[in-house]
Amino acid sequence: MKGTRDILPDEAELWRTVEQTIHEVMRNFNYREIRTPVLEQTELFARSIGELTDIVSKEMYTFADRSGESVTMRPEGTASTLRAFIQNNLGEQGSLTKLYYLGPMFRQERPQAGRLRQFHQFGAEAVGSMAPELDVEMMLVPLDICNRLGISKTSLLVNSVGCQRCRPAYKELLKAELIKIRTKLSPESRARVDQNPLRVLDSKDEGDRKLTASMPLMKDHLCDECSPHFSRVQDLLKALRIPFVIDGRLVRGLDYYTKTAFEITSRDLGSQDALAGGGRYDLLVEELGGKPAPGVGFAAGMERLMMVLEKQEIKTALGSALKIFLIGLDSESRSWAFETACALRARGISAETDYLERSLKAQLREANRQKAEYVLVVGGQELQSGAAKLKEMATGKESVVALSTFAHTFI
Repeated sequence: MKGTRDILPDEAELWRTVEQTIHEVMRNFNYREIRTPVLEQTELFARSIGELTDIVSKEMYTFADRSGESVTMRPEGTASTLRAFIQNNLGEQGSLTKLYYLGPMFRQERPQAGRLRQFHQFGAEAVGSMAPELDVEMMLVPLDICNRLGISKTSLLVNSVGCQRCRPAYKELLKAELIKIRTKLSPESRARVDQNPLRVLDSKDEGDRKLTASMPLMKDHLCDECSPHFSRVQDLLKALRIPFVIDGRLVRGLDYYTKTAFEITSRDLGSQDALAGGGRYDLLVEELGGKPAPGVGFAAGMERLMMVLEKQEIKTALGSALKIFLIGLDSESRSWAFETACALRARGISAETDYLERSLKAQLREANRQKAEYVLVVGGQELQSGAAKLKEMATGKESVVALSTFAHTFI
């Protein structure tokens, strides 16, 4: 299907390695995993993301089910996570709730490199605190994941998009300035001037960026609550010696952000250079029907992460998945190999044997192809003597093992 792709076994092993790294980092930062349904009520995303955003107005997979209810395949993870937070009263379990997710998302976009119609995201949400320290922690999580995977050449961009107190006046100021140049803007930006003027600043069109180079920026019009918050975020990043760039044009694409907004970009991704992005959303929980609770989160794309790993030629892998390949040379030894493989698997040891009655040479080739760590060759002579040679494939080292106890003593 257009805009979707298969993740084949060799690539899936790399995905599994990256996913394991994500789980480990999330545990280190004390985030707990949550898994939400792929299908949600359409209203959830219209209320949270914003009806005027491209996601809601153009990209969502929305349809009526057999009962006539409008449902949507989730286009992002924050709304679903907060819906689950509210419905399951997770806020009552503690004053601060820290959650993370990993899974497929769906948007009907024009397929291109790093942007598919079924794509995968991981992200985190922390609900219950307005502390700037939590904003910075939310930046550290994806940065740590990138560092552990060996990804370099990244940049951290930060901004403040204000709040409900200071943003309305700024939007009117910005709109008035944009109206003066509206006829020169790209069609997409012209459409945004009235309804979502901040998104014009985020345009990737070079002509738009030149025309708006001198536009007033939100970071210079912050209120007495947002300004010190943004200053504290910067001070914390400096104290931690985390390089960052203040990007006044960074507004993010979703309506629910307040105060801090950030992106982690990669120079290996071209114009669509965002690896991860997020920010604070102090009003979203209440807008979705929950008790007022401030929050902050981020999301990152798995496919883009994989693109960077490939371009930087980072060979991240879990190692051989197959511990041992058992080779039988005749009917009796093949039966022994099968029974022993089953016994090893029951102990949690990955084992394989031949099911095609191939020659010794062909089975050794197969063991090499599957990157088995060890190979054990058993024939009639070995069964009679009760011993066989176990070969470590990487070094070629051989040792003699007893067949009667092998299934219970190996490794």
